[in-house]
Amino acid sequence: MPDSLLDRITGHMQLREYERGEVFFWEGDAGDGLYIVENGSAKIYRVSPQGRQYIVRILQEADTFAEVPAFDGGANPVNVESLETCSVWVIDGDTLRELVLSHPHFAQKVLENFGRMLRGMVRQVSEMAFYQVTHRLARLINETAVDDALAAHMTQEQMAARLGTVREVVARSLKELERSGAIKVENRRIHIVDETAFNQWMN
Repeated sequence: MPDSLLDRITGHMQLREYERGEVFFWEGDAGDGLYIVENGSAKIYRVSPQGRQYIVRILQEADTFAEVPAFDGGANPVNVESLETCSVWVIDGDTLRELVLSHPHFAQKVLENFGRMLRGMVRQVSEMAFYQVTHRLARLINETAVDDALAAHMTQEQMAARLGTVREVVARSLKELERSGAIKVENRRIHIVDETAFNQWMN
């Protein structure tokens, strides 16, 4: 990306800080721009009429979110809450739309990002439709693991919300994966100990 464009983008970015458990915005709130995670993590989620939470996505460093309301000017379709101390950059919607119209290279990057998001959502829908919870849990562990271990800050409740189930089902699925020899749960971390057995659960 040209330095002149980077300078222009930087000049229109606002840094915001959030503490753990702090909500960035609620579903239905007016969109105020594109968010980019500087550091920390957060969750994008929706809540059913019965109060059940479903995590759409876990955000990490360099992830972007709130693209749709930033472009169409509508309300935010999701809630976003910090999982730890989190810093994000925000580009207001007017600036974002102007940059897309005037800089093809920037527009290409935005489209590529939309493509990645769409692929991820299609994968999630497919997993919900075609895989049982234990298989989906193995895929989640693989997706979020670092150095063959799932980060300790992801609780069973959060895993359940991400998989569209309840904590008790996740606990049983973890036991099933552990009995098969695929994983080991130790000090609130999930370690992949047998890749062959683990891969069988993912397929």
